[in-house]
Amino acid sequence: MVGESAKNMIVFGDSQNMKELKNESVHLVVTSPPYFNAPFDYPDLFDSYDKFLTMIKNVAKELMRVLKKGRIIALVVDDILIKGKKYPIVADITKIFIDEGFRYRDRIVWVKPEGYIRISRRSGVLLQNPYPMYYYPDNLQESILIFQKGEFDYKSISQDIKEVSKIDIEEYKKNKWYLNVWYITNVLPNNNRLEKGIAAFPEEIPYRLIKLFSYKGETVLDPFMGSGTTLKVAIELGRNAIGYEIDIELLEVVKKKLGIKQSYLIRDRKEFEIIIRDDAKRLRTKLQEKVTKGRK
Repeated sequence: MVGESAKNMIVFGDSQNMKELKNESVHLVVTSPPYFNAPFDYPDLFDSYDKFLTMIKNVAKELMRVLKKGRIIALVVDDILIKGKKYPIVADITKIFIDEGFRYRDRIVWVKPEGYIRISRRSGVLLQNPYPMYYYPDNLQESILIFQKGEFDYKSISQDIKEVSKIDIEEYKKNKWYLNVWYITNVLPNNNRLEKGIAAFPEEIPYRLIKLFSYKGETVLDPFMGSGTTLKVAIELGRNAIGYEIDIELLEVVKKKLGIKQSYLIRDRKEFEIIIRDDAKRLRTKLQEKVTKGRK
């Protein structure tokens, strides 16, 4: 179990079982689950769409257990097109979390800059056939789904903690956090970036969500940690960070992103525990080989 001396923790293992966490020990969840078998990120990761949804349901059950009453889960998700078939991931995940007892609080639309999206073979069908029924749009957005576990007790937070966690109103207004459409540049494909071959989201997304839905000193969990973006931002904002990641091949990437120089040290000198479970897998190399073959 997470003790007072090890509030920052990485577990390499399947987040369908978060046995390391006590009941109601987490204040906020910010994450992005794998987009089923997305051809450029997770080709053939799951045997079927039903198995993907079963995994999401099992993680939702664990999140209901470990999340404190009144607190928030934010999931960055999107529908996915695979071999001409569109999978309604946003709708299905929404239903799963509602069925598990969470309240559907909001949906924020994350819009990416149009300049980074080229006309694809999908949308280009209309250029070759400029007639009705040939229209298939390219996607510039993803959804940030916000769920809540019951009602939050605003009186449970001391005035001192409220003050040190206060949101910068000028930043809030300038960057239009108050809208349910956020214009944020995505992490662009770049062979030199740390997350090469990893579907990472920009730091601005967890930055906003952590500021808006947690207080300093609280614990932020990412059950699909990837390269560790959520954990990095959480620590920089004075929160404790816990991440689960099934792919052990991401260990060195995570350590580099978080500035872990030694096994149990992090940049702010808090203890950081790394646990490697038997159910961790080696996925990154195999996935990238499949991505490369798919592009040929």
